[in-house]
Order: sequence, then C-alpha cells, then structure tokens
Amino acid sequence: MTILDYDYLNVNMVDAAARYQGADPFPHIAIDNFLEPEVITALGKHFPESEVKPGQEDQSADLDGKAAQFRKRWVSREARVHPALRRLYWELNSGPFIAMLEAMSGIDNLIPDPFLLGGGIHQTEPGGFLRVHADFNRHSKLNLDRRLNLLIYFIEDWQSEYGGNLELWNDDLSECVQEIEPLAGRCVVFSTTSTSWHGHPRPLACPVGRTRRSVAMYYYTNGRPEEENSEGHDTLWQHLPDEKSA
Repeated sequence: MTILDYDYLNVNMVDAAARYQGADPFPHIAIDNFLEPEVITALGKHFPESEVKPGQEDQSADLDGKAAQFRKRWVSREARVHPALRRLYWELNSGPFIAMLEAMSGIDNLIPDPFLLGGGIHQTEPGGFLRVHADFNRHSKLNLDRRLNLLIYFIEDWQSEYGGNLELWNDDLSECVQEIEPLAGRCVVFSTTSTSWHGHPRPLACPVGRTRRSVAMYYYTNGRPEEENSEGHDTLWQHLPDEKSA
C-alpha cells in the first residue's frame, strides 16, 4: 500500500514543470491535496513529541539582538517517528517520486538526505515564528549542494487569523511576492538558492495547544550551476524592510 497518489502527482507535478520553473519570485509550487484528508488525520496522530531547538526556549539574540526563530520544535531522527511516518519518508525519498521532482524542477540527479539534516518533523508553537532567510546550501556531512525544499502541512482546521503563511520574498527583500497558507495536505516545493528568501516571520496567533505542523524533506546534487553561488554558507537570516528601522 502506498501513501502517495502517483497518478494525481504526475498531473500536478510533472505536467506543472513550466509553472514551477517560471514562478515568481523563484521556482516554486503549492500542490493541494498532496495527501488525502484521511492520510493527514492518520499520520497526524503519530506526530512525536518534538524538542525545542537549542536557544529557542526564549527569544535569544540571533539576529542583531532579535530572535531568528522562536518556539520551533523538531524531530530529525527517523528512529523517533512512527513507522507510518517512516513510510512517508521512504516514499518521498523513492526513485519514482524523485523522478517527478526532477521533471518538475528541471534539476537532474537529485539525491535524498538519509540523515534528514534540518528536516523531518517541524512544529511551531503559539507566538513562534521563523524569520525570512535563505537556507544553508551545503550538507555538512555529505558535502552535497542543497537544491530543493519540500514541505507538507499537517494542520487540520487551521484558521487564517492564526497566521503562519509561508512568505516568499524577492531578491532585494523589498517585497513579499507570494503568501502560501499552511493548509492541511498542501505540499510546497521550492528551489533552494542563496536568495530564495522565505519564512513565516509573524508570531503565530493560534490557541494554546495548537501548533503549525509540517514534514520537511530536502534534496541535493553533487554540484550546482556555475551562475549560482556555490560557496558554502549557513542559514542567511534577514531583516525585512519594516524591521530595519525598528
């Protein structure tokens, strides 16, 4: 039994290559009903207790005196998740699915990450946020180049007033070009470069006991195009225009 509907994804990924590659402000796509509601409910029951990332118990000074991310919890160790979630990981890292990612993104020879470095289960609690940033671009263990991010949201009955939209910003950080609601079953894929600025920088307004929940998977290649910055860097946290004068 498979979790993913490959016929549905073939239409919404492979056939959407032009839409993905031409998206603004950088290549991306949001795929609704990536997972069926009953699958979201079933897998959501197995979300593990997650750990607070180091330094996020309070608003530590990570970005010129302001926290870069706050109240974000995660589980990257595959051994700590239920077998049903491991099955999802396996399918997202399988040959047939990676072939779809390659066809959609135009990036050949994608390599999944068996270590889930920075990936796996993500949860952000009320009041938490993730400032706009570009992700680290080199795998510290495998020395591979990070090329794609994939996020699947597991937040049932999420209300728009709770916030938490994924924001995609243009190169010079002068404008938020896209906002994507973290709706249950929605999958977002985007290309990872040194200027693929994204985040959910506004504190969540959801009730106590609710969290912004997702599964994150990252994909790599051995090398990247010469026109892209190939120098390795950690996460590049950014100030937004309305924060620079604050």
